[in-house]
Amino acid sequence: MRRVRPGTAVSRGGGTSRTVGEERTLTSVSSSDTYESEGVEEPRDLPRLWHVTLSVSGPETPLKELRRGLQQLAHDHPFLLTSRYASDHAEIRYWEEARDLHDAAAVALRLWGEHRRTAGLPPWEIVGLEVIDRQTYHQRIAEGYGPPPATPVGVHPF
Repeated sequence: MRRVRPGTAVSRGGGTSRTVGEERTLTSVSSSDTYESEGVEEPRDLPRLWHVTLSVSGPETPLKELRRGLQQLAHDHPFLLTSRYASDHAEIRYWEEARDLHDAAAVALRLWGEHRRTAGLPPWEIVGLEVIDRQTYHQRIAEGYGPPPATPVGVHPF
């Protein structure tokens, strides 16, 4: 049996007790305190940036509706760099932060379907996906390969 002072709450997890309604205080810990002081290496699975190019295609759609849908997608997905479109296909390029390529690809493969209804996108299918790490992206650009940097940013016709 635990004895508790009047006016304090008991934590079932055995944590510290505090006055009812009292806010918990958060304490900062630097990364060096967490890992180096314990002799443990920092985790290697920290999020990285991945450049994603998603290609979709399907039946012809009025360009005005498609542009509006892609603009809404850009609003809903703030990391969207650029979208290029035609009446029967589109290409979306953006940066994704993820632990590894598998996670970035999984998010990319869900992007169109998850936003299709809310953004008013056509019922097209994904016909292409490229996911490369930041270093590879910049290396390709420096060597003159791959798509040029996404400028101008926004939604544009092909």
